[in-house]
Amino acid sequence: MKNLLKLLAVALIMVSAVTVTKAQTLKFGHIDLNALIQVMPERATAEQDFNKFQTDLEEILGEMQKDYQTKLGEFEKMGAEVSEIKKNAKVSEIQDIQQRIQNYQVTAQQQLQQKQNEVMKPIYDKAQGAIADVAKEQGLIYVFETNSLLYKSNLSLDVLPLVKTKLGIQ
Repeated sequence: MKNLLKLLAVALIMVSAVTVTKAQTLKFGHIDLNALIQVMPERATAEQDFNKFQTDLEEILGEMQKDYQTKLGEFEKMGAEVSEIKKNAKVSEIQDIQQRIQNYQVTAQQQLQQKQNEVMKPIYDKAQGAIADVAKEQGLIYVFETNSLLYKSNLSLDVLPLVKTKLGIQ
Protein backbone atom coordinates (compact mmCIF):
# COMPACT_ATOMS: atom_id res chain seq x y z
CA MET A 1 0.00 0.00 0.00
CA LYS A 2 2.87 2.36 0.83
CA ASN A 3 4.50 1.54 -2.50
CA LEU A 4 1.24 2.32 -4.29
CA LEU A 5 1.02 5.70 -2.54
CA LYS A 6 4.64 6.47 -3.42
CA LEU A 7 4.01 5.46 -7.04
CA LEU A 8 0.90 7.63 -7.15
CA ALA A 9 2.80 10.59 -5.66
CA VAL A 10 5.61 10.20 -8.23
CA ALA A 11 3.06 10.01 -11.06
CA LEU A 12 1.32 13.14 -9.76
CA ILE A 13 4.63 15.01 -9.61
CA MET A 14 5.47 13.96 -13.18
CA VAL A 15 2.07 15.10 -14.49
CA SER A 16 2.53 18.40 -12.69
CA ALA A 17 6.00 18.82 -14.20
CA VAL A 18 4.69 18.14 -17.70
CA THR A 19 1.85 20.62 -17.18
CA VAL A 20 4.28 23.29 -15.96
CA THR A 21 6.59 22.62 -18.92
CA LYS A 22 3.68 22.96 -21.36
CA ALA A 23 2.56 26.18 -19.69
CA GLN A 24 6.04 27.60 -20.10
CA THR A 25 6.16 26.83 -23.85
CA LEU A 26 2.94 28.52 -24.89
CA LYS A 27 3.42 30.39 -28.14
CA PHE A 28 1.62 33.53 -29.23
CA GLY A 29 1.59 35.40 -32.49
CA HIS A 30 0.46 38.75 -33.76
CA ILE A 31 -0.45 40.22 -37.14
CA ASP A 32 -1.53 43.53 -38.60
CA LEU A 33 -4.61 42.31 -40.47
CA ASN A 34 -5.08 45.62 -42.27
CA ALA A 35 -1.52 45.48 -43.61
CA LEU A 36 -2.19 41.96 -44.88
CA ILE A 37 -5.46 42.95 -46.55
CA GLN A 38 -3.74 45.91 -48.24
CA VAL A 39 -1.20 43.66 -49.99
CA MET A 40 -3.67 40.99 -51.08
CA PRO A 41 -4.23 41.21 -54.86
CA GLU A 42 -7.96 40.51 -54.48
CA ARG A 43 -8.36 43.82 -52.65
CA ALA A 44 -7.75 45.88 -55.80
CA THR A 45 -10.46 44.01 -57.70
CA ALA A 46 -12.86 44.39 -54.79
CA GLU A 47 -12.12 48.12 -54.61
CA GLN A 48 -12.80 48.53 -58.33
CA ASP A 49 -16.10 46.67 -57.99
CA PHE A 50 -17.09 48.78 -54.98
CA ASN A 51 -16.06 52.05 -56.66
CA LYS A 52 -18.10 51.22 -59.78
CA PHE A 53 -21.13 50.50 -57.60
CA GLN A 54 -20.60 53.76 -55.71
CA THR A 55 -20.27 55.72 -58.97
CA ASP A 56 -23.53 54.24 -60.25
CA LEU A 57 -25.32 55.29 -57.07
CA GLU A 58 -23.84 58.78 -57.27
CA GLU A 59 -24.98 59.13 -60.89
CA ILE A 60 -28.55 58.29 -59.93
CA LEU A 61 -28.39 60.82 -57.08
CA GLY A 62 -27.01 63.41 -59.48
CA GLU A 63 -29.94 62.86 -61.84
CA MET A 64 -32.38 63.25 -58.95
CA GLN A 65 -30.69 66.48 -57.84
CA LYS A 66 -30.72 67.79 -61.41
CA ASP A 67 -34.47 67.07 -61.58
CA TYR A 68 -34.89 68.90 -58.26
CA GLN A 69 -32.97 71.93 -59.53
CA THR A 70 -35.07 71.97 -62.71
CA LYS A 71 -38.34 71.89 -60.77
CA LEU A 72 -37.04 74.55 -58.40
CA GLY A 73 -36.12 76.75 -61.37
CA GLU A 74 -39.57 76.28 -62.83
CA PHE A 75 -41.12 77.32 -59.53
CA GLU A 76 -38.93 80.43 -59.30
CA LYS A 77 -39.90 81.44 -62.84
CA MET A 78 -43.60 81.34 -62.01
CA GLY A 79 -44.93 84.82 -62.11
CA ALA A 80 -47.49 86.54 -60.00
CA GLU A 81 -50.18 85.68 -62.53
CA VAL A 82 -49.88 81.93 -61.74
CA SER A 83 -52.67 80.67 -59.53
CA GLU A 84 -52.11 79.48 -55.98
CA ILE A 85 -53.23 76.01 -57.03
CA LYS A 86 -50.39 75.72 -59.58
CA LYS A 87 -47.87 77.15 -57.11
CA ASN A 88 -48.99 74.73 -54.39
CA ALA A 89 -48.81 71.84 -56.87
CA LYS A 90 -45.24 72.83 -57.81
CA VAL A 91 -44.26 73.18 -54.12
CA SER A 92 -45.71 69.75 -53.44
CA GLU A 93 -43.79 68.31 -56.39
CA ILE A 94 -40.55 69.86 -55.15
CA GLN A 95 -41.09 68.56 -51.62
CA ASP A 96 -41.79 65.11 -53.03
CA ILE A 97 -38.49 65.17 -54.92
CA GLN A 98 -36.68 66.33 -51.75
CA GLN A 99 -38.18 63.43 -49.82
CA ARG A 100 -37.20 60.95 -52.53
CA ILE A 101 -33.64 62.31 -52.52
CA GLN A 102 -33.41 61.94 -48.74
CA ASN A 103 -34.81 58.40 -48.87
CA TYR A 104 -32.46 57.52 -51.69
CA GLN A 105 -29.45 58.80 -49.74
CA VAL A 106 -30.33 56.60 -46.76
CA THR A 107 -30.92 53.57 -48.97
CA ALA A 108 -27.76 54.23 -50.97
CA GLN A 109 -25.68 54.42 -47.78
CA GLN A 110 -27.08 51.08 -46.66
CA GLN A 111 -26.41 49.57 -50.08
CA LEU A 112 -22.83 50.87 -50.03
CA GLN A 113 -22.21 49.26 -46.63
CA GLN A 114 -23.74 46.01 -47.84
CA LYS A 115 -21.67 46.08 -51.05
CA GLN A 116 -18.47 46.74 -49.11
CA ASN A 117 -19.19 43.79 -46.84
CA GLU A 118 -20.02 41.63 -49.86
CA VAL A 119 -16.80 42.36 -51.75
CA MET A 120 -14.50 42.28 -48.70
CA LYS A 121 -15.86 39.18 -46.94
CA PRO A 122 -14.10 36.65 -49.21
CA ILE A 123 -10.82 38.53 -48.76
CA TYR A 124 -11.11 38.55 -44.98
CA ASP A 125 -12.14 34.89 -45.00
CA LYS A 126 -9.10 33.97 -47.10
CA ALA A 127 -6.80 35.99 -44.83
CA GLN A 128 -8.23 34.43 -41.68
CA GLY A 129 -7.90 30.96 -43.18
CA ALA A 130 -4.23 31.56 -43.97
CA ILE A 131 -3.64 32.98 -40.49
CA ALA A 132 -5.24 29.90 -38.94
CA ASP A 133 -3.08 27.59 -41.11
CA VAL A 134 0.13 29.41 -40.17
CA ALA A 135 -0.84 29.45 -36.49
CA LYS A 136 -1.38 25.68 -36.55
CA GLU A 137 1.89 25.10 -38.39
CA GLN A 138 3.78 27.25 -35.88
CA GLY A 139 2.04 25.74 -32.84
CA LEU A 140 0.55 29.06 -31.75
CA ILE A 141 -2.35 29.06 -29.33
CA TYR A 142 -3.41 32.66 -30.07
CA VAL A 143 -2.79 35.19 -32.83
CA PHE A 144 -3.60 38.74 -31.82
CA GLU A 145 -4.47 41.71 -34.01
CA THR A 146 -1.72 44.29 -33.47
CA ASN A 147 -4.05 47.26 -33.94
CA SER A 148 -5.76 46.51 -30.64
CA LEU A 149 -2.76 45.43 -28.54
CA LEU A 150 -1.63 47.49 -25.62
CA TYR A 151 1.63 45.61 -25.27
CA LYS A 152 3.53 43.23 -27.53
CA SER A 153 6.42 41.12 -26.27
CA ASN A 154 9.38 40.23 -28.44
CA LEU A 155 8.49 36.60 -27.67
CA SER A 156 5.31 36.94 -29.74
CA LEU A 157 5.77 35.78 -33.32
CA ASP A 158 4.89 38.24 -36.11
CA VAL A 159 3.01 35.95 -38.48
CA LEU A 160 2.52 38.56 -41.24
CA PRO A 161 5.54 37.45 -43.30
CA LEU A 162 4.56 33.79 -42.91
CA VAL A 163 0.95 34.45 -43.93
CA LYS A 164 2.08 36.50 -46.93
CA THR A 165 4.28 33.58 -48.00
CA LYS A 166 1.38 31.18 -47.45
CA LEU A 167 -0.79 33.34 -49.74
CA GLY A 168 1.98 33.71 -52.33
CA ILE A 169 2.41 37.43 -51.74
CA GLN A 170 5.88 38.95 -51.97
